[in-house]
Amino acid sequence: MAVTDLFARRATLRRSVRLLSEFRYEQRDPARFYGTLATDTAGMVSDLWQGIHRERPVARSLLDVGGGPGYFATAFTDAGLRYIGVEPDPSEMHAGGRILAREAGTFVRASGLALPFADNSVDICLSSNVAEHVPQPWQLGGEMLRVTRPGGLVVLSYTVWLGPFGGHETGLAHYLGGARAAARYARKHGHPAKNNYGSSLFAVSVADGLNWAASTGALVCAFPRYHPRWAWWLTSVPVLREFLVSNLVLVLQPQY
Repeated sequence: MAVTDLFARRATLRRSVRLLSEFRYEQRDPARFYGTLATDTAGMVSDLWQGIHRERPVARSLLDVGGGPGYFATAFTDAGLRYIGVEPDPSEMHAGGRILAREAGTFVRASGLALPFADNSVDICLSSNVAEHVPQPWQLGGEMLRVTRPGGLVVLSYTVWLGPFGGHETGLAHYLGGARAAARYARKHGHPAKNNYGSSLFAVSVADGLNWAASTGALVCAFPRYHPRWAWWLTSVPVLREFLVSNLVLVLQPQY
């Protein structure tokens, strides 16, 4: 059984349409959007772990870099994992209110670029849609590999800049350039975008991620996060993948 075989069964067109339809709720109903995404991500990570180890990751430790207010914590706890969240922004940590904070388990305020954890200290390390928000995404990836035990699992997923969602709330204006899209958004709304190009949003490509992952010697596989299985071939086509992959998942396994 290949590492992705279990998740591939889940990666149907119906799932893709369902997740895409939930994106419209990200701003006005974040609990709905992030709750759905968290449940789907917990299933993906569990499937990938089982693809490598032939067992569910029950009672395994999972470090979520950029865990936010706790939506992911609830999903992974329900899946039987021991969840630890890392989040540098206190406003994000408390965005879900006290109920989520109480359910979240362990949370640490820290930067993903310098994780305050010992080498080889967790079974699974996840980063979901964070790499495009830091100026050194592969330093983040290196930290994730460092803290994960040999034989464990690292899942780094990020939004591709030239994909349709690369500009985040600035919409397709990012195709005119990140700085121009940011200025256009500020003029229209009277304030900067939350994900502001050059300060909290950066251009990250599929090629950059694949090259970095290959250089580590730990790359297991890579695929588009929200695409059905029959469209995963897009990841292997230069140029085209930058526009059509949308969100890239890098799956790595630290070596013994």
